[in-house]
Amino acid sequence: MAAVLDEKLIYEILSAVEEIPEGKVASYGQIAQLIGRDKNARLVGKVLSMSEYYGEYPCHRVVNHGGRLAPHFYEQKSLLLEEHVEFKDDTHVDMGKCRWEC
Repeated sequence: MAAVLDEKLIYEILSAVEEIPEGKVASYGQIAQLIGRDKNARLVGKVLSMSEYYGEYPCHRVVNHGGRLAPHFYEQKSLLLEEHVEFKDDTHVDMGKCRWEC
């Protein structure tokens, strides 16, 4: 069954993202698991791309499972660096050091 994108689901995702502590990152899949939708990592990404319409959330703390930054989110790296998140290279967070253990 396909996930239906409604206000309840949107706020469920954003509430989980809001829990990520400063200096830590989570993957889209991790957020999907937290809300009980293991197979909906892409849906998490879709919601985060629209998050500005729902308020201010620390969406910059969400990366892909390998630590890669979101394409076209040009401020993401500088926001993470301000929080002292460590990087393996120019476009990948060091998930071993910075993954949120929730």
